[in-house]
Order: sequence, then C-alpha cells, then structure tokens
Amino acid sequence: MSLQASPLNWEPPAAQELLRWPVPYQSLVNRCLLRGVSVLARGRVLAMSGLQHVRPGLDPFILAVNHNTRTEALLVPALIMLHRGGRQIHFMADWNFRLIPGIGLIYRRAGAITVTAKPARPRVLNAFRPFYRHSRSVLDRARFCLAHGKSIGIFPEGTINRDPCRLLTGRRSAALLSLETGVPVVPVGIRFPHAMPDRPIRDRDPMEVHIGEPLHPPPRAEARPQSAALCDWHAAVMNEIARLSGKSWFPDTEAQHES
Repeated sequence: MSLQASPLNWEPPAAQELLRWPVPYQSLVNRCLLRGVSVLARGRVLAMSGLQHVRPGLDPFILAVNHNTRTEALLVPALIMLHRGGRQIHFMADWNFRLIPGIGLIYRRAGAITVTAKPARPRVLNAFRPFYRHSRSVLDRARFCLAHGKSIGIFPEGTINRDPCRLLTGRRSAALLSLETGVPVVPVGIRFPHAMPDRPIRDRDPMEVHIGEPLHPPPRAEARPQSAALCDWHAAVMNEIARLSGKSWFPDTEAQHES
C-alpha cells in the first residue's frame, strides 16, 4: 500500500499487512518499532476516521486528544504516525513513561517532548527526574517544533480521565500555542463504544479514534494567559473534542481521573 492509497477511514487489517505498511520517513529500527506497536494497537482500536486531516503535507498542526487510559498514549500516536508514513508528531509525554523498559526507548525514538511536572510512583524513582529535565521549558520546545514545521501532540486534559461521560476542564497549552503561532488545532476524540455510564473506562476497553477538521485560530487574538480570547479558543477546542469523543465538556468540570 502506498501513502497516497492510505484510507481516510480505517479498520484494523491483518497483522501481516501492518508489518508491511510503508514507513518511508523512518529508519529501519524505527520502522520495526512503529509497526510492532501498531500490531498491538489493532486489538484495541476498532476504527479510525478523519485521517485526511493529518496528512504529512498539512504540517505543522497541534493534535489535541482526550486522555482516558494509560495505553492510548502509546497506541493512538503510533497508529496516526503509521498512516503518515512514519512522519513524527512530537507528543508531550510524562517522564514516567521513560522509566518503563522498552516504552522509554519508543518514546525517545519518537521524539516525544518530555514533561517532568509530575512525581514518579513509587516516589523513590524521583531521584532520576533531574536526568530527564530539559534546559528549555515544555512550551518553548513545542514552539521550536512548530516554528520548524513539525507537528506536536497534546493531551489537554493533562491527566488520565476515566469518566465515560465528561471531559476535564483541561489546560490551555494547545490553545495558547495555537494563538501564539497561528498553527491550527486538529481535535481528536477517543470514543469507547462499549463503555457504561456508571463504570470508569478501563485500560482494556476497545476504542474508536475520530480526527476532526483543523480548527484555525482567530486572527490577531490576544494570547496572554487568562485573556478572554484564550479562554474562548480553549473552549472551542474542548467542545470539539467533546463532540468527537461523545462526552460533554463544561468549564471547571470535576471528573474521575488519575494524577
């Protein structure tokens, strides 16, 4: 299959097809890692839609995704990058993932932007946190990527939220970067078709990934923290993620989540 023939709407094919998927933008080792993770993902991801909105020729953009489980932070980016022929999207990822054997290697080779704000569990591992800190802030590294034509990925809820009905209020990083740079936000809703409203989402629950149309920031809007323009743009992004994920969103929502 060529990149031009990659489907706009996708259902998991046989593992053999994924292992032969064209990944021209990556080295041999990275191709093997990406295809391997994608094979694991096919057992969890039932379908994907809107892949035309993340074609390599549309870079840069800011991918904004709701965050429900631990595993989706690895599986969903891998499948999206597979359909991009291996062209990277630099996701913001918690440094705790870098401590997991194998997973840390994948995140490093995927060019993840490491975030060190949260402590490790167990806390004895916090002794390693200084080794993962960067001299530049997370937002500065994201700005650098966007300025050089590279796309980034953000989970704006900022933590795992297992509530099947509501999104968390979310952090405004995606909206802020979009207003500052003029780069569009591509909203992504992860939906759990078999989730029960009275039961938290589980790591093993099957999911669907729905990628929305790019949202272009209003021109000449004020990007200052707490500005009305930033609050309104954040609300527009979160409302679209809510629509795609089948959840609701309200400012200052309290939901069942994990730190």
